[in-house]
Parts: sequence; C-alpha cells; structure tokens
Amino acid sequence: MGHYGNDGMWLMWPWMLGWSVLLLAALAALIWAIVRLARGGGEGPGSARRILDERYARGEIDDDEYRKRRETLR
Repeated sequence: MGHYGNDGMWLMWPWMLGWSVLLLAALAALIWAIVRLARGGGEGPGSARRILDERYARGEIDDDEYRKRRETLR
C-alpha cells in the first residue's frame, strides 16, 4: 500500500522493450534505404553485364564488340 503508482510498472517493461526494438528496426531500414539510394539504387557490375547481354541479344552489337566489352567488364 505504500507504493502508490508503482504497482503496475513491471507491466510496462515489455512495452518499452517492444517499442525500442521497433524504433531500432525503423532506424536500420532508414539507414539501409539511404545507403542504397546513395549507391545508385543497386546498379552494380551485374547490371552492366545484363545490359551488354541484352544489347547483344537484340543485335545492336556484333560478336567482336560483345567479346571486347565483356572482357573490359571483368
């Protein structure tokens, strides 16, 4: 009876822990999105190879040009 207002405090720690985890997850997602955008949206060396393959498949470049550019990408 002498602990007015503190009787239910033990019920609060799971909520505080849950909100802390949620806040950290949101912060991590925000940082990941910023880094991804700063790097150009995920366009890496694989995308250059994919574009080269597509151009070759469409007939925009010949065999020699394709091989030369593919070696340059390695």
